[in-house]
Amino acid sequence: MNKVLKGKVWAFGDNINTDLMYPHACYTLPEEERPLHTMWANRPGWAQQVNSGDILVAGKNFGVGSSRPAASNLKGLGISVVVAESVNGLFLRNSVNVGLPVVSCQGVSGIVREGDTVTVNLETGTLIDETSGKTAEFRPLPGFLMDIIEAGGIIEVLRKNGYIDSNPL
Repeated sequence: MNKVLKGKVWAFGDNINTDLMYPHACYTLPEEERPLHTMWANRPGWAQQVNSGDILVAGKNFGVGSSRPAASNLKGLGISVVVAESVNGLFLRNSVNVGLPVVSCQGVSGIVREGDTVTVNLETGTLIDETSGKTAEFRPLPGFLMDIIEAGGIIEVLRKNGYIDSNPL
């Protein structure tokens, strides 16, 4: 996994909950169709506009709510990283478990605008808005969490270490 990610920004506000990212309808859909319903309630059609490598920037308390597999929808759309003012702890752990990097970066909402191009360096903890030239710093994720993300998620770590059979049946 590349630790320096550059992409177009999609901006969201505060308190974006997992119900918005993974609406109830997703539970009855085939796995490959679920990401297309991400954020449908507050931004219909948004998921169809996202391109692989895009970056989601949000306000405070991103990922609040239940333990819905919302991070898998974002990853399925191709979001490369989520940068938010603050992140709900359960959402952070679920994101790591599916291999989606998520970082908290205070002040990011005041620096980055939707449509900007940003570079996020997960190793150094820096964000550069290539459009405005503004920068921000964040605390990088601990190494053990980055190891899980780089492996593609916790299931891949378990397979690699022999805890899950790589070739079931």
